[in-house]
Amino acid sequence: MAIPKYDDMYRAFLDCLADGQPHKSKEVRDNIAGVFHLSAAERAKLLPSGSSPIFNGRVGWTKTYLQKAGLIQNPSRGVYVLTAEGKQVLFENPDVIDNSYLQRFESFRQFISPDMQAASPDMASASGKTPQDVLEEAMQRINATLADDLLAEIIKLSPNFFEHMVIKLLTKMGYGGSIENAGIVVGQTGDEGIDGIVREDKLGFNLIYIQAKRWDCDKTIGRPEIQKFVGALAGQGATKGLFITTARFSAAACEYAQKQHTTKVVLVDGVTLARLMIEYNLGVSTETTYEIKRIDSDFFAEDMD
Repeated sequence: MAIPKYDDMYRAFLDCLADGQPHKSKEVRDNIAGVFHLSAAERAKLLPSGSSPIFNGRVGWTKTYLQKAGLIQNPSRGVYVLTAEGKQVLFENPDVIDNSYLQRFESFRQFISPDMQAASPDMASASGKTPQDVLEEAMQRINATLADDLLAEIIKLSPNFFEHMVIKLLTKMGYGGSIENAGIVVGQTGDEGIDGIVREDKLGFNLIYIQAKRWDCDKTIGRPEIQKFVGALAGQGATKGLFITTARFSAAACEYAQKQHTTKVVLVDGVTLARLMIEYNLGVSTETTYEIKRIDSDFFAEDMD
């Protein structure tokens, strides 16, 4: 039979987790393939680009949408389990579980914003969007999902890993240039709030002092934390500081940082961190590349002289 669409697999995915136990992604894929009686050849069928199996990709999107609705959670890498909401859905046993059904969950409605919904071909044709507009908006959705997944992975790791990751990101962005030991991690007991240092230029004339905090993505960092960081910078005689976190900053924290004149303070929240990791290919890899081509008018121009 044909490979089912991602939203046709919601029920099978939830049923696979119905026993309340954690299940690995391979178990889930095998279970869903059995429900839909997919052959080995169908499971192995690749995307037109040849980059990866169509079935695996669709199961991945099934997982993403159910997770956005709050019906499943990902306690560790490649492992899934039902949430209380997911158990309730199976208990209620609705006739159909599709995107319309998932709209009853606030987290899903926020994920499927009007801009994101426009990424579907039907919505695009109704709104007068071009195929290229559809592709651009689809990329926005993919990157938004990828950003969420990146932050979820980071939260599972140790603070020490996060500090080293931040230094690596900054060096990939060009800080420190080609200098050996362009950035170092110094975070430890008695570090006075400084977790790392990176050279701003190739010659190392300026140093940027870093505080890297791997906090819950829903946590809001207020002004007092930034005041403590500014105090730590003053203790180091530093003129430039970077506070980077997986959490978010309050308006008061941002305003306080902007008012600093003797010490330049830059705040990077979780959303910006994930965007930078995607932009500079840290913790991500390219799965597929699409090229948009157009007519080369010069090639078809005839010399009329």
